[in-house]
Amino acid sequence: MRPSKDRLAQRCDSTPGADISHKLQKIITDIKTTGNANLTRLTVLKKWFETPYRLPSFGIFIANQASRQAHDTTKEADELFREARDILADVNVFEPNIPRTRAMRLHARLSAFQNERREIRWASVRLIRDNNMLLVESGLGLYLWHGESPTGGYRLAASYCEHYDPRHGNGLNGPSINRIEEIAGFVLAIETHEKGRKQ
Repeated sequence: MRPSKDRLAQRCDSTPGADISHKLQKIITDIKTTGNANLTRLTVLKKWFETPYRLPSFGIFIANQASRQAHDTTKEADELFREARDILADVNVFEPNIPRTRAMRLHARLSAFQNERREIRWASVRLIRDNNMLLVESGLGLYLWHGESPTGGYRLAASYCEHYDPRHGNGLNGPSINRIEEIAGFVLAIETHEKGRKQ
């Protein structure tokens, strides 16, 4: 599910999600003006995620987006992305219903694939070599276990939109714009679906 920018613009002022959408658009405007915005600006999504059932939908949405953006992967990684796309292909993002055993098995395989750790000072840090794969794993995790964690939803959104720019470091900058627009479109599409269900 990828809501178009035209549909986003048409619904922006007429749906309950318009407030969040406007806040996300403000982040985009600030990025275009200053070149960068703080990652924590995406915390505006936390309140929106408090409504039941939105988090599992968001997890599936991000997993689906990330599975389609994989490039130059190894044979094993490519196989995992292909399996993810297969599982997510016909899922209704508004009311996702993936067989739990199948989703858990894929999540475990994704986690095991990037399970290398490095000990630094007082902590063990997981080494991530493919961020898209981590996003698919995290999206499935949100769907499976964290459907009532607005903070988990914010973290997934931040991971999806974060980009490193040598001038600004990690944050929201150039390439983040399209991803924030995708999330804004998702917000409005979910709101429209919920509104239609109530009528």
